[in-house]
Amino acid sequence: MRQLACLLLLAFAVGSTTAFYSPSDGVVELTSANFDREVLRDDAIWIVEFYAPWCGHCQSLVPEYKKLAKALKGVVKVGSVNADADSSLGGQFGVRGFPTIKIFGANKKSPTDFNGQRTAKAIADAALAEVKKKVQAALGGGGGGGGSSGGSSGDEVIELTDENFDKLVLNSDDIWLVEFFAPWCGHCKNLAPEWAKAAKELKGKVKLGALDATAHQSKAAEYNVRGYPTIKFFPANSKAGDAQEYDGGRTASDIIAWASDKHVANVPAPELIEIINDATFDTACEGKPLCVVSVLPHILDCDAKCRNKFLTTLRTLGEKYKQKQWGWAWAEGGQQSALEESLEVGGFGYPAMAVVNFKKMKFSVLKGSFSKDGINEFLRDISYGRGQTAPVRGAKKPAIVSVDPWDGKDGQLPTEEDIDLSDIDLDESPKDEL
Repeated sequence: MRQLACLLLLAFAVGSTTAFYSPSDGVVELTSANFDREVLRDDAIWIVEFYAPWCGHCQSLVPEYKKLAKALKGVVKVGSVNADADSSLGGQFGVRGFPTIKIFGANKKSPTDFNGQRTAKAIADAALAEVKKKVQAALGGGGGGGGSSGGSSGDEVIELTDENFDKLVLNSDDIWLVEFFAPWCGHCKNLAPEWAKAAKELKGKVKLGALDATAHQSKAAEYNVRGYPTIKFFPANSKAGDAQEYDGGRTASDIIAWASDKHVANVPAPELIEIINDATFDTACEGKPLCVVSVLPHILDCDAKCRNKFLTTLRTLGEKYKQKQWGWAWAEGGQQSALEESLEVGGFGYPAMAVVNFKKMKFSVLKGSFSKDGINEFLRDISYGRGQTAPVRGAKKPAIVSVDPWDGKDGQLPTEEDIDLSDIDLDESPKDEL
């Protein structure tokens, strides 16, 4: 009888330590037997707590977790797993400590760890962010992270997640500004319309993204996000360690000014294009504010070493003035005669240079030496709006002829034909008598 009483007491004690939640709490008890059916095969989003009955933090979480389940009833399902008793299920999802809270969203095979504050509100915010992601995916995307952070529908703000971050940001030829935000953050909400406006103005120059750090905590942790909003800058083709802190203001104009400076600094040097046909001329000069056109000596007058020296000088100056986004082109002297005539270069020798504004059909000719210092002084005056200009002859784009591109080698003199004089008798020519 005494043994039976002890067994009943032990059973009661074990039951009391494992039964954290009752059916009336709205928390579904999950086990290896029902987990696949209830969670993985269900279309609903689930929040699942993996706990151990002896864990003090788990016991402290109980009232908040019950509050969470009641608040999310009908929206997100809330479950719990006694991972101490069902260790295989905990091991399946990499549970290494208690309590561990995971959000099973659209991709049930890859749940998201919740690492925020263990309050009903914080967990609910993360769950609702996952709901929003699922809805946006069902609608075909749209509205970026700016909308999440403050209710604005900034179409140019790109929504980032743990899953797409590396592909979109790190493996990109573009430069990025990324806002890490929390949906409940007041400063984030204030930033949202400014962020959306800046994204629209910077389109084509700098990409703006937003990541909900409460829903996508691995990326937030990777970039040491400790407060909201946190804004970081990512150069083109950057690695994770290349991220830089944004230290500008939080108005659209501040963001645009800061990002524009970064854009200019990261602009690649312009390509120096040889003019060999209409297409190459258009590629070099069309749509550019100015086009720097150089005419170099014929390859027989200036060998490959000489020509490459000129080209190196032009590329060096192209790098220096890359922020101007000018076009840079060159041709061999005499090949594009119509171009030379329209810009009034070549007649006094090669090399020569002219800077052209094809929109206004005006140009300015280099009068100084064709050297790094001489060209730099000329271009500096041009950039400041100084220097004499003249109208392009004919007030239209000059005719460009198709020629072979330079092969990078020295020029070769044309081979002279040998003339056979053996059949000619110079002595048989008639002679005049005196």
